[in-house]
Amino acid sequence: MENWTSIRDQLETGAYYPLPVRRYEIRKQEGGGMRELGIPTVLDRFIQQAIAQVLTTIYDPTFSEYSYGFRPKRRGHDAVRKAREYMKDGYRWVIDMDLEKFFDKVNHDRLMRTLSQRGKDPKVLQLIRRFLQAGIMEDGLVHPNTEGAPQGGLCKVFRYAK
Repeated sequence: MENWTSIRDQLETGAYYPLPVRRYEIRKQEGGGMRELGIPTVLDRFIQQAIAQVLTTIYDPTFSEYSYGFRPKRRGHDAVRKAREYMKDGYRWVIDMDLEKFFDKVNHDRLMRTLSQRGKDPKVLQLIRRFLQAGIMEDGLVHPNTEGAPQGGLCKVFRYAK
Protein backbone atom coordinates (compact mmCIF):
# COMPACT_ATOMS: atom_id res chain seq x y z
CA MET A 1 0.00 0.00 0.00
CA GLU A 2 2.90 2.35 0.73
CA ASN A 3 4.11 2.15 -2.89
CA TRP A 4 0.80 1.87 -4.74
CA THR A 5 0.56 5.55 -5.74
CA SER A 6 4.00 5.44 -7.33
CA ILE A 7 3.32 2.10 -9.05
CA ARG A 8 -0.04 3.29 -10.38
CA ASP A 9 1.56 6.48 -11.72
CA GLN A 10 4.23 4.43 -13.51
CA LEU A 11 1.57 2.16 -15.05
CA GLU A 12 -0.62 5.09 -16.13
CA THR A 13 2.24 7.04 -17.70
CA GLY A 14 3.85 4.03 -19.38
CA ALA A 15 7.00 4.33 -17.27
CA TYR A 16 6.72 0.87 -15.67
CA TYR A 17 9.26 -1.72 -16.83
CA PRO A 18 9.01 -5.29 -15.53
CA LEU A 19 12.14 -6.98 -14.27
CA PRO A 20 13.61 -10.09 -15.93
CA VAL A 21 12.10 -13.38 -14.79
CA ARG A 22 14.25 -15.80 -12.80
CA ARG A 23 14.84 -19.11 -14.60
CA TYR A 24 13.89 -22.16 -12.58
CA GLU A 25 13.69 -25.78 -13.73
CA ILE A 26 11.22 -28.36 -12.47
CA ARG A 27 10.86 -32.02 -13.36
CA LYS A 28 7.93 -32.79 -15.64
CA GLN A 29 5.41 -35.26 -14.31
CA GLU A 30 4.55 -36.75 -17.68
CA GLY A 31 7.40 -38.72 -19.22
CA GLY A 32 10.23 -37.08 -17.31
CA GLY A 33 12.46 -34.35 -18.56
CA MET A 34 12.67 -30.82 -17.26
CA ARG A 35 10.37 -27.82 -17.71
CA GLU A 36 11.81 -24.32 -17.56
CA LEU A 37 9.80 -21.79 -15.62
CA GLY A 38 10.24 -18.03 -15.54
CA ILE A 39 9.48 -16.72 -12.07
CA PRO A 40 8.52 -13.02 -12.06
CA THR A 41 8.92 -10.68 -9.11
CA VAL A 42 5.97 -10.44 -6.73
CA LEU A 43 5.03 -7.01 -8.11
CA ASP A 44 5.24 -8.18 -11.74
CA ARG A 45 3.11 -11.24 -10.91
CA PHE A 46 0.54 -8.96 -9.23
CA ILE A 47 0.32 -6.74 -12.33
CA GLN A 48 0.16 -9.75 -14.66
CA GLN A 49 -2.71 -11.17 -12.63
CA ALA A 50 -4.61 -7.88 -12.92
CA ILE A 51 -4.17 -7.92 -16.70
CA ALA A 52 -5.21 -11.59 -16.88
CA GLN A 53 -8.40 -10.90 -14.94
CA VAL A 54 -9.46 -8.29 -17.48
CA LEU A 55 -8.47 -10.42 -20.48
CA THR A 56 -10.41 -13.36 -19.06
CA THR A 57 -13.63 -11.37 -19.23
CA ILE A 58 -12.90 -10.45 -22.86
CA TYR A 59 -11.69 -13.77 -24.26
CA ASP A 60 -13.11 -16.63 -22.19
CA PRO A 61 -16.70 -16.23 -23.43
CA THR A 62 -15.45 -16.78 -27.00
CA PHE A 63 -13.83 -20.15 -26.28
CA SER A 64 -15.33 -23.50 -27.17
CA GLU A 65 -17.49 -25.09 -24.50
CA TYR A 66 -15.41 -28.24 -25.07
CA SER A 67 -12.14 -26.57 -24.06
CA TYR A 68 -10.94 -27.12 -20.49
CA GLY A 69 -7.26 -26.14 -20.40
CA PHE A 70 -6.29 -23.08 -18.34
CA ARG A 71 -9.86 -21.87 -17.94
CA PRO A 72 -11.68 -20.56 -14.89
CA LYS A 73 -14.04 -23.08 -13.32
CA ARG A 74 -12.87 -25.77 -15.79
CA ARG A 75 -10.38 -28.09 -14.16
CA GLY A 76 -8.94 -31.30 -15.56
CA HIS A 77 -11.37 -33.24 -13.38
CA ASP A 78 -14.25 -31.47 -15.12
CA ALA A 79 -12.93 -32.62 -18.49
CA VAL A 80 -12.73 -36.22 -17.27
CA ARG A 81 -16.27 -36.00 -15.88
CA LYS A 82 -17.54 -34.68 -19.23
CA ALA A 83 -15.68 -37.42 -21.13
CA ARG A 84 -17.37 -40.04 -18.94
CA GLU A 85 -20.76 -38.51 -19.78
CA TYR A 86 -19.95 -38.80 -23.49
CA MET A 87 -18.91 -42.44 -22.99
CA LYS A 88 -22.28 -43.15 -21.38
CA ASP A 89 -23.88 -41.61 -24.48
CA GLY A 90 -22.01 -44.11 -26.66
CA TYR A 91 -19.04 -42.05 -27.79
CA ARG A 92 -15.69 -43.85 -27.70
CA TRP A 93 -13.10 -41.20 -28.59
CA VAL A 94 -11.73 -38.31 -26.54
CA ILE A 95 -9.05 -35.98 -27.85
CA ASP A 96 -6.46 -34.67 -25.42
CA MET A 97 -3.96 -32.27 -27.01
CA ASP A 98 -0.81 -30.76 -25.61
CA LEU A 99 1.35 -28.70 -27.94
CA GLU A 100 4.91 -29.50 -26.93
CA LYS A 101 7.08 -26.45 -26.23
CA PHE A 102 4.21 -24.16 -27.27
CA PHE A 103 5.07 -21.39 -24.81
CA ASP A 104 8.73 -21.53 -25.82
CA LYS A 105 7.85 -20.68 -29.43
CA VAL A 106 5.24 -17.92 -29.07
CA ASN A 107 5.93 -15.23 -31.66
CA HIS A 108 5.75 -11.88 -29.87
CA ASP A 109 4.61 -9.88 -32.91
CA ARG A 110 1.85 -12.33 -33.79
CA LEU A 111 0.64 -12.43 -30.18
CA MET A 112 0.58 -8.65 -29.91
CA ARG A 113 -1.28 -8.34 -33.22
CA THR A 114 -3.89 -10.81 -31.96
CA LEU A 115 -4.27 -9.04 -28.63
CA SER A 116 -4.57 -5.64 -30.32
CA GLN A 117 -7.64 -6.79 -32.26
CA ARG A 118 -9.71 -6.67 -29.07
CA GLY A 119 -7.51 -4.84 -26.59
CA LYS A 120 -7.53 -1.21 -27.60
CA ASP A 121 -5.56 0.37 -24.75
CA PRO A 122 -2.08 1.06 -26.13
CA LYS A 123 -0.56 1.36 -22.65
CA VAL A 124 -1.77 -2.11 -21.67
CA LEU A 125 -0.52 -3.57 -24.96
CA GLN A 126 2.83 -1.85 -24.44
CA LEU A 127 3.03 -3.28 -20.92
CA ILE A 128 2.28 -6.80 -22.16
CA ARG A 129 5.06 -6.50 -24.75
CA ARG A 130 7.43 -5.30 -22.04
CA PHE A 131 6.59 -8.37 -19.98
CA LEU A 132 7.31 -10.58 -22.98
CA GLN A 133 10.65 -8.90 -23.61
CA ALA A 134 11.79 -8.34 -20.01
CA GLY A 135 14.47 -10.98 -20.32
CA ILE A 136 15.44 -14.06 -18.37
CA MET A 137 17.90 -14.14 -15.48
CA GLU A 138 19.91 -17.32 -15.31
CA ASP A 139 23.02 -17.84 -13.20
CA GLY A 140 23.06 -14.12 -12.40
CA LEU A 141 23.06 -13.05 -16.07
CA VAL A 142 20.14 -11.50 -17.96
CA HIS A 143 19.45 -12.95 -21.40
CA PRO A 144 17.14 -11.24 -23.90
CA ASN A 145 13.82 -12.86 -24.68
CA THR A 146 12.89 -12.42 -28.35
CA GLU A 147 10.62 -15.45 -28.68
CA GLY A 148 8.32 -17.34 -26.38
CA ALA A 149 6.92 -16.48 -23.01
CA PRO A 150 8.21 -17.97 -19.78
CA GLN A 151 5.85 -20.39 -18.10
CA GLY A 152 5.10 -19.31 -14.59
CA GLY A 153 4.15 -15.74 -15.39
CA LEU A 154 2.69 -14.18 -18.48
CA CYS A 155 1.20 -17.40 -19.85
CA LYS A 156 -1.83 -16.37 -17.79
CA VAL A 157 -2.13 -13.34 -20.03
CA PHE A 158 -1.56 -14.77 -23.47
CA ARG A 159 -3.44 -18.01 -23.08
CA TYR A 160 -6.50 -15.91 -23.87
CA ALA A 161 -5.28 -14.77 -27.28
CA LYS A 162 -7.24 -16.78 -29.78
